[in-house]
Amino acid sequence: MLDQAAGVVWSSGLMSSEQKPAANPPQDLEIKDAQLIFNRVWRGLENEFGRENLQFPKELILLGGAPGSGKGTNTNFIRKVRGITAEPIVISELLDSPEARKIKEEGGMVGDEEVLRLLLFRLLRSNIRDGTVLDGFPRTKVQVECLKLFYDQMISLRREFSNTPTAHLFRQPTFHIMVLFVDEAESIERQLKRGRESIAHNKEVRESGIGELWEERKTDFDPELARNRYRTFKEKTYDALVSLKQIFHYHFINAQAPIEVVQQNIIRELDYQSSLELDPRTYDSLRAIPLAEDIVQRARQELVKRLDGYQVEHPELLKAVVDFIQEKTMPIIKRYAVSGRATINTEDPLFDQPIALAILIDIFSERGFKASVDIHRQEIPERFDLATGKIETRKKKVYRIMVLFTGSTIRRG
Repeated sequence: MLDQAAGVVWSSGLMSSEQKPAANPPQDLEIKDAQLIFNRVWRGLENEFGRENLQFPKELILLGGAPGSGKGTNTNFIRKVRGITAEPIVISELLDSPEARKIKEEGGMVGDEEVLRLLLFRLLRSNIRDGTVLDGFPRTKVQVECLKLFYDQMISLRREFSNTPTAHLFRQPTFHIMVLFVDEAESIERQLKRGRESIAHNKEVRESGIGELWEERKTDFDPELARNRYRTFKEKTYDALVSLKQIFHYHFINAQAPIEVVQQNIIRELDYQSSLELDPRTYDSLRAIPLAEDIVQRARQELVKRLDGYQVEHPELLKAVVDFIQEKTMPIIKRYAVSGRATINTEDPLFDQPIALAILIDIFSERGFKASVDIHRQEIPERFDLATGKIETRKKKVYRIMVLFTGSTIRRG
């Protein structure tokens, strides 16, 4: 990350003493420009909102992709996978001025400072607490450097307010970079296909008066403009996104596959990872508890080991529990085969031995049922002493066995 306070500037490569340094190496210029741009935008935020109100969403999924790669198609699916309720922020919609439209129609790009300012102001004004999807940011190397500075500022704010009543509003940021990729030929074909579909749709809307008109982009009708738009992405945006691979969570999705395959890949890429998403202190507090998947992984082997152990160490008790299940529970279970749920109450002293209850549950598990046992204790009056007024009681212990299984399906008609 960049050390803004110290004024550190990254540069690439080493020079020999005989080499004459370039007056303004491209990488140095991009980083310096990014710092100037970011500092101006950030000062504007602080002046308008106040530093204590710069409360940004915890999770940002920065969605990039070639033209026609399916960003619009998959945005809502990504939101569903991550449980994001906030509306996505589409950069192209933020830049809806006449000047910006002309640049976009020609396959060009809009100024970095305007993009950054509009984006950060929208993140604050939208009051997005948990997360959102950003469609189309970052697209340039300057925007990439601004994104790094933005992340650093979020961390700085978190430290600054960590011991205040508003600490919970400055959360550990999680940034995902997701790239949907298609090759040039596929991108051009999809852009032109979208153009044909837009014309057909808009014609129907105009004739029927029903529905909303779709945007008709010049790049969707001219193969050369479509090709130029793809190459702009490949030469500028793609390299910018890849440069973040070692900094944030990076997800590369081959979007040329069928939509079902693409979405399965998205699910796999965005699967929850507690070590990456939780605050480190929270993760350390929870890590001693084993994961359910680790327990389940060996559950079958452990069940077999226990049942074989009962046969060796408690053969008579095992037989008694088996007999109880056959004689007392199976008739009731069969009666409720349609519902898949049966409850059996018993006072059998057999289960006063805790291991008998464990055997019962394990046997049901091995046979494909899910069983649980609740113990209900009651005081039953037996004798009343008229002289003293004392009531003598006996303790009644009822074992309530709940058995769940897949019920019968009844087809009608």
